[in-house]
Order: sequence, then C-alpha cells, then structure tokens
Amino acid sequence: MKRSKVIDVLKSTEFGKEVCVKGWVRTHRSSKSVDFIALNDGSTINNVQVVVAPACPVVGCAATLSQPSLKDITTGACICAEGILVESQGAGQTSEVQAT
Repeated sequence: MKRSKVIDVLKSTEFGKEVCVKGWVRTHRSSKSVDFIALNDGSTINNVQVVVAPACPVVGCAATLSQPSLKDITTGACICAEGILVESQGAGQTSEVQAT
C-alpha cells in the first residue's frame, strides 16, 4: 500500500478509505479496550491519531523483536500504521486512523 503523508490524511474527508501512515510516535496511551498513538512524519506540526484495538496484530522486524506487542511502541519509535480513515469521535481532530 502506498504511504500517505500525515498532512494529507488530516485534510482528507474520504472516510472509509484505507491509508498507510509512517512516522514517529509522539505519544502512546493505553487502556483495557483500546490504544491511542499520536503519529507525526514531519509533513505538518499536527499529529494523526491511530486507534489500535487489542486484537489488532502488531508486526515487527524479525531481527529485533521476537514477539512484538503494543507496549514495545514507545515515544520516539518509528512505525508504519495501516488502517481505515474514519471521522474522529474525539475533540481536537476531524479524522483518525482505525488500525487494521
């Protein structure tokens, strides 16, 4: 899948479209039911929120992570997130990525 820049994802209103965003983790918050990752690639000062369900698979580099998990994703980590662009239910942003 072709990479989308964070600035383009934040401006897009094509909800339901599959996107791939790559960048650095600014923040990562966890709860029992969902994880929230603020991701930035330098194309804008704003972050895109990636929402990750616990059942979502986490794939890592086989050379460095034997069994990657969400807790291995910390501030400063470089990740690729694929998912569906959805209208945000939270305040502060119009869209977010629902990770698949």
